[in-house]
Amino acid sequence: MNHLKQIAAKLPEYGIDAMLLNSEPGEFYAVGFHGEGNVVVTPEACYYFTDSRYIEAANDLVTGAEITMTGHSRNYQAMVQAVIDKHNIRKLGFEESYMPVAAHRVWADALTAELVPAQKLVNGLRAAKDEEEIALMVKAQEITDRAFAEICTFIRPGMTEQEIAAKLQYDMLRLGAMRMSFDPIVASGPNGSKPHAIPSQRKVREGDFITMDFGCVYGGYCSDMTRTVALGEPTEEMKKVYHIVLEAQKAGIAAARAGIPGKDIDAAARKVIEEAGYGDYFGHGYGHSVGIEIHESPNANTREETLMPVGAAVSAEPGIYLPGKFGVRIEDVTVLTAEGCVDITKSPKELIIL
Repeated sequence: MNHLKQIAAKLPEYGIDAMLLNSEPGEFYAVGFHGEGNVVVTPEACYYFTDSRYIEAANDLVTGAEITMTGHSRNYQAMVQAVIDKHNIRKLGFEESYMPVAAHRVWADALTAELVPAQKLVNGLRAAKDEEEIALMVKAQEITDRAFAEICTFIRPGMTEQEIAAKLQYDMLRLGAMRMSFDPIVASGPNGSKPHAIPSQRKVREGDFITMDFGCVYGGYCSDMTRTVALGEPTEEMKKVYHIVLEAQKAGIAAARAGIPGKDIDAAARKVIEEAGYGDYFGHGYGHSVGIEIHESPNANTREETLMPVGAAVSAEPGIYLPGKFGVRIEDVTVLTAEGCVDITKSPKELIIL
């Protein structure tokens, strides 16, 4: 899998002669491989440069680009300059969101072409997932769903949040994940009011809500899901809050489609929580795009004006967090179409009581 042709087709729109990609996600999006290398895309040809650690794998996996290995006497800047000379490149796009200032100075001093910020070119392409990308995300989500089913049979009173997090990670790796999308969140009881709580040595107990936010990478693409379960019978307040969050998520999913700004999706879910009197306890956005990275753009929050493209993979994760008491978050990943969206998360969302 690669997206070299798509990148090349966008060069004129951004007023550049070629594109340099050397971030991990940019490199992977371009050639479907990460070898700490550099990709140069021109209208006529594409080039991939990497070192001796990755050259064999690159030759096996990278297609559509001329592959060359760096050497002690020829570094990345020299190799990119050779492409600049060959194709008479005057304006070279680069990923300004990923290139540190110090690295930019090195590249700018070494190249004769002008470095032009062109992050929007790559972000725009990455925002709209194609069928192959969506298939990988569906597989990653299938692994995550299976891990959730297994954790629901594993949790017992007296286990620590860290034990539960370790089991989730083990199962996703056992089921075929390459790695985790992010460090899993397991937050029980009062820890649940912290949206990004770090799993601790707190032991779960009867009457707790346990929020688990986790995901894995398969084929280079991420899954992301959250479920809040009850260990033993929850209180009426806990049931009420859970139901409100679930209805908010359903409202957001019903509103989600391509062609509208992310803030409209957020508003549909937020309205449910605000009308129930819990607006002050939903502080983050409804969702974010997911793909090669766990947080991509565009987002679905109160500020997002960007119109959602067809193929955007957007999380649906409203929550209510009551300090010192508990929290509830429910999260799926949805793929947007012109008519609506497809929910690729298949785990049940009705309140599970363990």
